[in-house]
Amino acid sequence: MKQNYFVHPFVDTGLGNSAYLIGSHETKKAILIDPLRDIDRYLHTASELGLTLTHVLDTHLHADFISGNREIASQTNAVIGASATAQLAFDHSPLTEDSIIDLGAFQIRVMTTPGHSPEHISFLITDENKNPSALFSGGALIVGGAARTDLLGHEHTHSLAHDLYHTIHDKLLKLPDEVNVFPTHGAGSFCIAPASSERTTTIGNERKNNHLAQPQTEEEFIQHSLKGLPAYPTYYKYMRGLNQKGAKILGGVPVLKPLSASEVKAQMDNDVVVLDVRHFKQFGQGHIPNSYGIFANAPLVVWAGWVIPFEAKIILVAESTDQRVDATRQLIRIGYDNLVGYLDGGIEAWAKEYPVETVQNINAKDLRERLDEVNVVDVRRLSEWNDGHIPNATHIEGGRLAWEDFDFPEDKPLVIQCASGNRSMVAISVLKRQGYKNILQAEGGINQWKLNNFELKKG
Repeated sequence: MKQNYFVHPFVDTGLGNSAYLIGSHETKKAILIDPLRDIDRYLHTASELGLTLTHVLDTHLHADFISGNREIASQTNAVIGASATAQLAFDHSPLTEDSIIDLGAFQIRVMTTPGHSPEHISFLITDENKNPSALFSGGALIVGGAARTDLLGHEHTHSLAHDLYHTIHDKLLKLPDEVNVFPTHGAGSFCIAPASSERTTTIGNERKNNHLAQPQTEEEFIQHSLKGLPAYPTYYKYMRGLNQKGAKILGGVPVLKPLSASEVKAQMDNDVVVLDVRHFKQFGQGHIPNSYGIFANAPLVVWAGWVIPFEAKIILVAESTDQRVDATRQLIRIGYDNLVGYLDGGIEAWAKEYPVETVQNINAKDLRERLDEVNVVDVRRLSEWNDGHIPNATHIEGGRLAWEDFDFPEDKPLVIQCASGNRSMVAISVLKRQGYKNILQAEGGINQWKLNNFELKKG
C-alpha cells in the first residue's frame, strides 16, 4: 500500500521514550504523539518541513514524564486528544473507538488498549478503505514485550495484566503482519522490563518474537508480563496526577538566574538543595558540601527524580552553559520546576569563598586486597547483581538509599560500587547528605573488577 504520510521519530534515550511527528507532504498537515514537555525541537522540525500541527495526542497518562500536549496547544492551534476515560481537567478532545482524525492524506483511528494503564489508547493509521499501515502503540505493545502493569499499585497490577492480555491477543494481533508498530516506550525506560534495543517493529515481528504474543493461557501471560520488572523511580507517583490535572505551562525552557557563591550559601541555609550535574569525577575532585552529585548524562532525568524530593527548590552547578540548559530540560520533563538559579562561575567561584569536599576512590586491585577491611555496597539493578558481583558485597539498588534507613555500620569504610561510576557517585552524595563520612568510590566499578579477571559471584 502506498503511504501518503511519513513518520519522524524523536527519541529521548534518558527516559527511553519516543515521540512521533506524523505528517503529509501533500496536505502539509501533521499530528504529534506522546511529546515531552520541552517542545521546541518538535515545533522546529514541523516548521522546517512546512507542516501545520492540527493535533497533539497522548496514548495514556504518562507515569515517567510530563506530557508536552498543553505546551504544544498553547503555541499552536493544535487540538489535544486523549482517551475519554483519562478525565483530563483541561480543554481536550475526548477520544473513543468511534473517533476518527482525518488529515486528508490519511486517517487516524483510535483503539482502546488498556493494560499499561486503564485509560490507554493506541492510534492506527488507515487509508480511505480502512486498511491499516501503522500502529502507534504507546506501551500496549513494544519491541519484545509490553509496558508494565504495576505502576498504579499492587491492587491494580493483576487486573491490568488481564486487560493487557486481551489487548494484545484479542486486538493487536488481529492486525496484519505488515503493520508497522511505533511504541512510546523502549530501551532505557523503567516502564518496561529490559527487552530490545530496537525502537520500532511490525506486528509480524512481534507475533514471531515477542514472548507475550505467543499462544499461552491468560495466567501464563500474567506470569510472563510481571517477570523481571526493575524498581522504578519515586517521582513516578506524581506524574499521572499532574498529567491528568495539567502541569503548569512554561512557554519554553526556563532561563535560570545566576547566583553568587554567597547567594547560593544563603539559599542553602533556607533549605534549597544544590544539584551538581558535572561528571562524577569532577564532583569527586571537589564539590559543595551537602550537594547532590548527579552527572547530566547519568541520566539526570532518572536519578534526580529518584533521590531528590519532588517539590525541592534546586540550584544547579554545571561546567558549561550547554550542560546547564540540558539539565534544565531534563528536570522540567519530570516536573522539577522549582529551579532557583545556578552557581555563577561554577565550583571555582565557590572554592574562592567556601570549603569544598572530595570523594576518595579505591581501585579494583586495592579493593580486592582490602575486602575484609571494608563494606562493599553494590547499587546496580538486581538483574546486574545477579549476573555477577563482588564476593561479600551487599546489594541495594541506588534509588532506595534516599528513602530507606539502612543504618550502615561505620566501623569500616563504605565502598560504593556500580558499573562504572555514575550511579555510585549519586549514592555517595545521598549518603554524605545523611551524615556518612567514611565513604570510598569503587573506581571503574564492576567493569574495572572484571577487566582484572577477579572473582565474581552470581545470583
